[in-house]
Amino acid sequence: MEALREAIRTGRLAPGTRLPSSRVLATDLGLGRNTVVRVYSELINEGWLIGLHGSGTEVARRSAEPLTEREPPRSQAAPPRLVHDLRPGRPDLSSFPREAWIRAVKRAVTTAPFEAFGYIDPHGRGELRSAIARYLARARGLRVRADNVVVCSGAAEGLRIVAAMLAKAGVTTVAIEEFGLQTQRETLSKAGLDTVPIPVDTDGATVSILDTNPAPGAVLLTPTHQFPLGVALQSDRRAAVVDWARRRDALIIEDDYDGEFRYDRSPVGALQGLGHDRVIYLGTASKSLAPGLRLGWLVVPDHLVESTIAEKGWAEETVGFVNQLAMTDFVESGAYDRHIRAMRARYRRRRRQLIDVIGRYAPSARVTGMAAGLHVVVDQPGRTGAELVRRAAHEQLTIEPLSLFRHPASTSDRDGVVIGFAAPPPSAWSSALDALVPVLRSQVDPGSEPAAG
Repeated sequence: MEALREAIRTGRLAPGTRLPSSRVLATDLGLGRNTVVRVYSELINEGWLIGLHGSGTEVARRSAEPLTEREPPRSQAAPPRLVHDLRPGRPDLSSFPREAWIRAVKRAVTTAPFEAFGYIDPHGRGELRSAIARYLARARGLRVRADNVVVCSGAAEGLRIVAAMLAKAGVTTVAIEEFGLQTQRETLSKAGLDTVPIPVDTDGATVSILDTNPAPGAVLLTPTHQFPLGVALQSDRRAAVVDWARRRDALIIEDDYDGEFRYDRSPVGALQGLGHDRVIYLGTASKSLAPGLRLGWLVVPDHLVESTIAEKGWAEETVGFVNQLAMTDFVESGAYDRHIRAMRARYRRRRRQLIDVIGRYAPSARVTGMAAGLHVVVDQPGRTGAELVRRAAHEQLTIEPLSLFRHPASTSDRDGVVIGFAAPPPSAWSSALDALVPVLRSQVDPGSEPAAG
């Protein structure tokens, strides 16, 4: 059978070729006639052959052209190879706790009930929802029960679910911070929602303007550590935005993307604890563990649980039960807390080393943002962010311009670059700092060496 398929596929048997009768072919090949009849029948069902009543069998009139190699694209100048990744929002993947995770996976598969191997409930495994609820209450100050937690495959899917739910509820406009992820703006836009930018200053988003805008139905904030400007929403503004949401019957979407990583004090609690009835909380393991796990969670008010699960649906992308149960074990065993403490110490040290190098080789540069997260914002007088990004590319280094994160309707003229310090593995961190030196170098002794540490 496969020989006939291959002959047709490669063109050795052209469309319209008449094949021998089953009796003749069986005699020629020394096979039983029933075998040949079965092969012809299966190839007819698959569309390779056509059975002609009273006229035998022939190759179907279908494309039988052999696959050919495509011509290679015309040679183009290869972009510079980027060796050092200092983009924001990327954790150190080399530090993923493999052995602890393997133990968690083994325990999860060994002890999982048989029903766990079936189709996944869109709400998420009850064990994980309970573990996440307890962790968030303890570590992030949320007011949450397991029923309020909806497991999703990362914050991006979580926001997509929320955006679709808002659109179906009649919301047309969402206010967002004037600097933020372009992917979040695109997600809201694809759901049919308009976005209006809110200015951000040293006290966080200026939420007072929400009452002057044409009644947005929701606001998306990063209150614990604004991305990318690195400021926190101050207490009076936290209270004000919750009051606004209750007064307007609106919703607050809280993206707590790296809330565990604060280096000068204990992390600030999540906004959800102040307004659990008005806040939809987005959480993820992408920064604390690894984005490839595709593990995230929504915490939604009681009155939105059913509509959130309905929007997620059975057909949507979800997290496999093994990772859900492994994460449950990881949280409840204390391994998650231990890993976060270890990474917090590493990232604190890296941030200090990065700031030291910037201060030494670019003393006029201004580093902004609080001691938190996985990046800093750098503004160097007399040099644009785009210029610094181009210079970094020549040094095989990736950093990103602040302008990349500006809302198209923002009137802010802030410039600079956003430099991450988490992604390089420990063995590459010093060389990444060395590569950054000529990008930021100002008036220094040309014979001096970088303090890469």
